[in-house]
Amino acid sequence: MKILIETPSWLGDSVMLTPTLQNLKIIFPNSTLILVGSKVGIEILKDFGDEYFILERKNRFSNLRKLVTEIGKIDISISFRTSFFSGLLQFLSKAEIRVARSSVANSFFLTNKISVSQNSHQVEKYLEILNFQNSDEVQKFDLKLNFKPKKFEKPTLGINAGATYGSAKRWYPEKFAEVINNLSYKFEIILFGGKNEVEINSDIEKMCQTKVLNLAGKTSIQDLAENIGGLSLFITNDSGPMHIAGAYKIPTIAIFGSTNHTETDQWKNPNQIIVRKNISCSPCMKRECPLKHHECMKNIEVSDILEAISNLEHKIL
Repeated sequence: MKILIETPSWLGDSVMLTPTLQNLKIIFPNSTLILVGSKVGIEILKDFGDEYFILERKNRFSNLRKLVTEIGKIDISISFRTSFFSGLLQFLSKAEIRVARSSVANSFFLTNKISVSQNSHQVEKYLEILNFQNSDEVQKFDLKLNFKPKKFEKPTLGINAGATYGSAKRWYPEKFAEVINNLSYKFEIILFGGKNEVEINSDIEKMCQTKVLNLAGKTSIQDLAENIGGLSLFITNDSGPMHIAGAYKIPTIAIFGSTNHTETDQWKNPNQIIVRKNISCSPCMKRECPLKHHECMKNIEVSDILEAISNLEHKIL
């Protein structure tokens, strides 16, 4: 049996898919799992499938036709996206069973339309898509990544000041720098970030009173996972790297503002502390602050982070 799995677009969502992929290997033990998705999604999940295809966003219709021809016959198609093109991919695959969370954009193409719980964690929402199988075997596994954590010579603090989704999720560079200056006597410091976050990290580096290793824009997905997996402490916005840290159960200070911490915090990481302010407009789930004041992040002080670290100190290696 061949099962096509369209993975989520974002890095963090892809990490949160790993409990579902673990279940699929159990439910369909002799099947060929074919993963299709974004470059970052495929790179972080490369140990979970038998075949892999990166889906390009340009010329989507022609690329979809070419892709399904290359993949060949499919028995089951499962998508963890809800767009029109995701539905079209499933339709073009000609799979007898086509499963996804149902939306206005994709429902026409599906044979099994799944409704998921509105207020559950994202990991649980993905697991609910397996309900098409009516299986009692679905288990709430921990997140899993197979990259070997790096071994640092000294206690190492990782800082992730970016968040790909938008500025509303980002705490401020000057405040991250102040945290670093308060902790530099205890830790070696690494700055993480993607190619679009080089400027933010350069600003932080200039404000630091200590030497830092700035890896922003310089790591592959594997390098990113291996480095984060070896940290003693991670301070981060709600982001893909946050979920990588969660997979390794790294002591983490997770800063939340515009997003819903009950749905997208680290899954089953007992070493996580969430720092957020309970204001009326949060979570708004917007890329940028719609009220133009960004109080959900402005109201978080350096002292809030340092206090959270002191509460986590007994778990920090």
